[in-house]
Amino acid sequence: MKAYVVGVGMTRFEKPETRDWQYWDMVREAGTAALADAGLSYEAVEQVPVGHCFQASTAGQRAAYELGLSGVPVYNVNNNCATGATALMLARQFVEGGASDCVLALGFEKMTRGALGGGTGGGDFAGSPVARHYGVMAARHGFARTPPTAQIFGNAAREHMEKYGTTEAQLAAVGAKNHRHSANNPYAQFQDVHSVDEVLASRTVHAPLTKLQCSPTSDGAAAAVVVSERFVERHALGGRAVEIVAQAMTTDTEESFASGSCVDAVGQPMSRAAARQVHDRAGLGIEDVDVVELHDCFSVNELLTYEALGMCAPGESGKLVESGATTYGGRWVVNPSGGLISKGHPLGATGIAQVAELVWQLRGEAEARQVPGARVGLAHNIGLGGAAVVTLLRRPA
Repeated sequence: MKAYVVGVGMTRFEKPETRDWQYWDMVREAGTAALADAGLSYEAVEQVPVGHCFQASTAGQRAAYELGLSGVPVYNVNNNCATGATALMLARQFVEGGASDCVLALGFEKMTRGALGGGTGGGDFAGSPVARHYGVMAARHGFARTPPTAQIFGNAAREHMEKYGTTEAQLAAVGAKNHRHSANNPYAQFQDVHSVDEVLASRTVHAPLTKLQCSPTSDGAAAAVVVSERFVERHALGGRAVEIVAQAMTTDTEESFASGSCVDAVGQPMSRAAARQVHDRAGLGIEDVDVVELHDCFSVNELLTYEALGMCAPGESGKLVESGATTYGGRWVVNPSGGLISKGHPLGATGIAQVAELVWQLRGEAEARQVPGARVGLAHNIGLGGAAVVTLLRRPA
């Protein structure tokens, strides 16, 4: 059974403590928008997977109750930075498996200011769920007094530079591109345009990564209504429906750790495997994709993901972004929303917000950031520890 997204909504992503609201306020705003987009009431919803990382166990119920008290099952989902896409994947599986005809996927986060920790206790990471990942980093690079997530990705960037000759300017080009894209996104946390030189001149977080190459902590929520083909027909939703053509989640394998490389430890092998599965299932390749929303938690991860998705050969990603191939007028438009770097990164909402952007793009509703003629979109959401989710969406002919 096919699954379709017929409604999406999100809040603006904002710096923590900008607005005096609770996480359930965010979900009410995003969820109400998604249901209105689909032209449905909450009473049509049969199940509700809710993604969040930092709230208590049944926070998903507290948030969903703002939309209605119909007694339907609510599932709390936590998969690190891939949480939002994981909630969406559960929604798709419920529909494709025939368990439900209408499922509402929700994701939210209310975060605190400052760098995101890695659960390492400042270097004593024995009890952390990402202990093996940071162990790979420590064995090769030691453990510095910088934010651990920036540190492991920064060290991945160093390795890429040493192996392939990737330059600091190429890394900064990712940040400059995504900040430029976000200027047209009213939902983005940042809407300022920055040149490559300005990105390079911003404060160093963990060399070679500067502040304008790192995603911020954010508050926000996103929602998507996922329905079956028969539901689309019954409710005459064909004009709103975007098909989930294929979706895959992968987790770490021996490849993530055997090389001793931070490039592998931060998830490039997971992303490559998930992309391969999606393209095989869909019968569509990366050459068929028009627009991509990918997990640029740090600029280097956008480059690593280009390679994992097959957009270029290993080591060629720096040249790819520098060439303009991943912006308007190029081969693909990557992160027209501004990506995590500029749109923001409330962990539980990110994966669903990526799909919301793609739905708007494929419907031709993205206004000033519209990718002309977009028909196929790909979302990539990844979390250390680990999970990589790739989703391929298509606008029906």
